[in-house]
This record gives sequence, structure tokens and C-alpha cells, in this order.
Amino acid sequence: MDKVIRVAIAGQGRSGYGIHANYLRRDPDFKIVAVADELPERREQAAKDFGCPVYNNAFELLEKAPEFDLFVNATPSRFHVEVSLAALKRTKILVSEKPSAPTVALFDKIVEEAKKNNVLFYPFQNSRFYPFFTKMREVINSGVLGDIIYIRSNWSNFARRWDWQTRQDQMAGNLFNTGPHPVDQAVVLFGDEYPTVNATFHAYHWDFPGDAENFALVRLTGPGRPTIDIDISSMQAYKIGNLYNVSGTCGGLIADTKKVQWKYFDPKKAPKHEFWQPWSQNRQYCRESLNWIECTWEYQDTNNNESGFSEMVGLLYRNLYNVVQHGAEQEIKLEQVRRQIYIMEEAHKQNPLPKKPLN
Repeated sequence: MDKVIRVAIAGQGRSGYGIHANYLRRDPDFKIVAVADELPERREQAAKDFGCPVYNNAFELLEKAPEFDLFVNATPSRFHVEVSLAALKRTKILVSEKPSAPTVALFDKIVEEAKKNNVLFYPFQNSRFYPFFTKMREVINSGVLGDIIYIRSNWSNFARRWDWQTRQDQMAGNLFNTGPHPVDQAVVLFGDEYPTVNATFHAYHWDFPGDAENFALVRLTGPGRPTIDIDISSMQAYKIGNLYNVSGTCGGLIADTKKVQWKYFDPKKAPKHEFWQPWSQNRQYCRESLNWIECTWEYQDTNNNESGFSEMVGLLYRNLYNVVQHGAEQEIKLEQVRRQIYIMEEAHKQNPLPKKPLN
């Protein structure tokens, strides 16, 4: 493959244009050579911005576009599987927006077809590269917090929506839309096991015709693994704590996108005690003074980078480039994404919400 990777992008919405094209047009190791979108004004803008052929939809692009190496599937969620399977017959590399598939069976089908056609499949899980999450993993993996017992992840706010992301028939809702970000991170933090999933959904869309969940609370548990709660609510007028709160046997950590704080004590230097038996001494509670070590990391925003969002997109594509050109290890493992999809599929099985007609 030539050093410059030729890119075809299907979809020019918030993701296809605002995330993928926005980065790829600026990286000299990639060149956008074809774009597809169903809206004429978006095709017109793509032709002007990228100077490439444009097509009415993904399938026309796959049939008629000149040679390309990388196909970016940034179509709406309900088309992800169909378009990915079609693209595997034409491209050398497939990047699929999240969620890659609604079920493990369909994800496995994409993986199988990718292997059959010798295509590199790289699901677009860009939040794995968030600078704050990289720092979190570094602190946790250092062991200073001890054994991790509990992690709370809160991706919530108060927001009403009236677009396709409120409709079950569009493969939408909070878990399919926002969920792939925190669930992907939870898979990494939980470890190489399939967790037990316990989930609660709620759908309330006022007088709008939405029927997909806008409240999702997912708990992951497993022997010898931390309990992880993922809260994705659109009805949280007062935010419950930080984006992350991590509890360990020797300390804890809180994190938001711009800041990570953690405190811990060294058990080897902690006071020594003898067990009180059979009763408490002098009717007292157990009290001690620990020598806490407190640390802070802050994201250094050098390019108006909104807490590292643009940076994590670039880090994903740079890893992809190094995988293709230099044989580097793929950071986003397909088995990890499979566990993510398993979690979301199990959560939806537990919460069969009633469906509403659009009209």
C-alpha cells in the first residue's frame, strides 16, 4: 500500500463530516478521494471542501468510486451492519462508527467476513484514547490504589431530544448513542471477562414521538472484578459527582475530561493495630490518621482541543496508520468490542420498551 492512505467516507453528518473528515483532511498521511451522502447540500460541500467525486449513498460509492484503501462507515446507526458488509467486498481497511453492530451475532458476521476478505476491521472507539482515560488507567495500573472494588461512571446531563436518536426503529437511545464510549472504557477497566449485566431503562420524551431509552443504568459484576456502574441519563438536572469515581482498598480517584485527582496511602507505612476483642475498647470507634498522598493531573489544552476530543481522534487514526504501514499492534481489539456489544445487547434484552408509531 502507498504511504498515503486513500479514504472513502460514507456519511457527512455530525460524525462523518465533523469528526472523520475534519481530522483526515488535515493529516498528510490520508487523502479523502470519495464521499457519499444522501443530502445534496452535503455532497456539494464535500466536493468543494475535498475536491473529490461525490455519490448519492454508500452503495453507489462502493460501486462507482475510484480506488481507495480505507472505507469509513459513518452512516446512521441502523445502516452500520449492512454498509460494513458491503464495504468488505471492496476495501482493504474498514473503520466503522459506533455501535459497529446491535448484536454479537452480527458483529461476529462482520469479523468473519473481514477475515475472509483479508480486510483490516477497526471499530471507531475513539474514547479509548481520551487523555484523561489514559491517565486513569496509568494510575490504576500502578497499583497505588490497591485492589479496585467499585467504579462509577456518570455520562449524564439534562437534555431533551427530538431527532432520530430517540427512536428504537433507528437503532437509537442513550445506550446505543452515548453508551459505546463508557461501555468500551468499562470493558477495559473490568478486564478480559464477560461480566454479568444488570440494567434498567426508562423512556420519557414529553410530547415527542420518541420511544428509545433516555435513561440507562448498567451494572457490571463478576468474580474478582470491580463492580462498575454506568449512568447515562438525559434527566440529570444536577450532576451526580464526577465523570468517574474509583474506589480502591488503598485509596480512590475522581476524574473528569480535564482533570484527574487521586489519593492513596502506603499500607506498609500505615499504623499497626491489634484486633479488639471481644468488644470495642472504651466504647470507642476505630480511628486512625493515615498519611495520604494526593496527586493531580490536568489536561494541557494547547490547541483549543476541548479536553482532548480532537486529540483522541488523531491518536486512533495514527494507530491505524501504524498498524497498516508498520505492523503495529491494533489498540482497539475486536474481542474487546465484542464484549462491549454483548453488554449492550444483554441490557436491551432486559428492557424491552414499548414501541410507538412515528405518526
